Amino acid sequence: MTTVSNKQDLALMAHLLRRAGFGATPAELDRAMSLGYDAMVDELLNPDHDDNVPFDKIRRWRKDYSDLRGPGGAPGGIWMYRLIMTDTPLREKMCLFWHRLFATGHTKLIQGRPVVRQIDMFRKHGMGSFDNILVELSKDPAMIMWLDNQDNHATNINENYGREILELFSMGVGNYTEDDIKETARAFTGWSIVNPIYNSIKMNNNVMRPFGYLSWQFQYNDDDHDHGEKTILGETGNWNGEDAVRIICKNEATARFLARHLYHFFVADEPPVPAWPMVEPRDPEAIDALVNAYFESGHDVKSMLETIFKSDFFKAESVRYARIKSPAEMVVGTMRLAGSIDPLSNEANQAVDACANMGQSLLRPPSVEGWQGGTDWINTGAYVERVNFAGKILKNTDKSGIRDLINRVKAKSTSSTMSSDEFVDSCLEVLGPLEVTEGTSRGLKDYASKYGDLSWSDEASSTEFDKAAGSILQLIVSGHEYQMA
Repeated sequence: MTTVSNKQDLALMAHLLRRAGFGATPAELDRAMSLGYDAMVDELLNPDHDDNVPFDKIRRWRKDYSDLRGPGGAPGGIWMYRLIMTDTPLREKMCLFWHRLFATGHTKLIQGRPVVRQIDMFRKHGMGSFDNILVELSKDPAMIMWLDNQDNHATNINENYGREILELFSMGVGNYTEDDIKETARAFTGWSIVNPIYNSIKMNNNVMRPFGYLSWQFQYNDDDHDHGEKTILGETGNWNGEDAVRIICKNEATARFLARHLYHFFVADEPPVPAWPMVEPRDPEAIDALVNAYFESGHDVKSMLETIFKSDFFKAESVRYARIKSPAEMVVGTMRLAGSIDPLSNEANQAVDACANMGQSLLRPPSVEGWQGGTDWINTGAYVERVNFAGKILKNTDKSGIRDLINRVKAKSTSSTMSSDEFVDSCLEVLGPLEVTEGTSRGLKDYASKYGDLSWSDEASSTEFDKAAGSILQLIVSGHEYQMA
């Protein structure tokens, strides 16, 4: 018999896996419970292997996944496949976090390869020091092209990247001056890109294709760098880009800005980012704890994440289901529940399209500000898309994950029969466990009552049980509770 303590532990573990990943399948939750909470946190923070993604097989049969030119599914499909199939979910969740903060779009870059490589960079460096992340971002060809730093020259600065690294990527409005923007831009002069084949192979002044679509590489041109004295955030010297990052990252405003973003993404929805200069954090003490972790660890993002997941403010029941799932979180979590996908199928591309229809087109953010999240995710059209998508995925009782859910529902009974009320409770338990309001529970049970007592004692009754399970699972994921993390 499940004790109150065990139920509480299970609910806390499910909360962790919703936030540090995309929710858990029942098998993943069983394994996490066998490890214990702190051990599970440590495993999430310290992935010791690469994902087993068969890209050689995928690219052999999916030529569009090698080309990466098209604006549609191919670039996003590669990442979506990994999001669905990963066994290191926090590492992939951090890629989503950085993509939302350092929004970079395929739309301006024309090709998808640089943005896919930027996600690879987040995967490699995303839980390291913030200083290193910003340096790698500043050298990233997709970001350089996205914010025009290839046009930032010693003799004619372009302020785009200098402005956004301060305003959107590290400190937030009100913590720097216009002069700081200009001086930071000067520090990043000469940080540019090169495409050797693009530059060397030309026919009649047109790039010979497909070579022009090969990804760019970072190139520092010392002759194009402004070597003059610069003053950035009150510090004067002959600064370069690395110096600018060092000065930015030692500033308390940077620590607070990053802390609030992490809280907003992993703990509870905050107001939209533009309101932050005027609106206090939801939990100032939590932000203080994250700022302390930032400085005590030498600006280490992993230490800030550990502080979050092991803190009382994260474990509090008041922050459970206090975030609206982003479209990517909702889509990926639902797909993972349903079971593995075939790398040669179109399922990953369809999931990318579903995200876009819900308002989050991966690798194609609406602007350099990215997505604000929170209540911005929900409107009438987006909600209908969410409900339709989740219902479509979970109605397929032949999928391995759905079959496992149904078998686990059956296993909750000591016989081959259960009442409709017991049936609903069991479905909610294997889907999360998912906590719903009394009104939602009553509505589900009223609907399920039409089935009467459910049995799986023979083939005919088992088939009917599967149909009932598919219907109830669809209804559950149509509810507002399923949209919350």
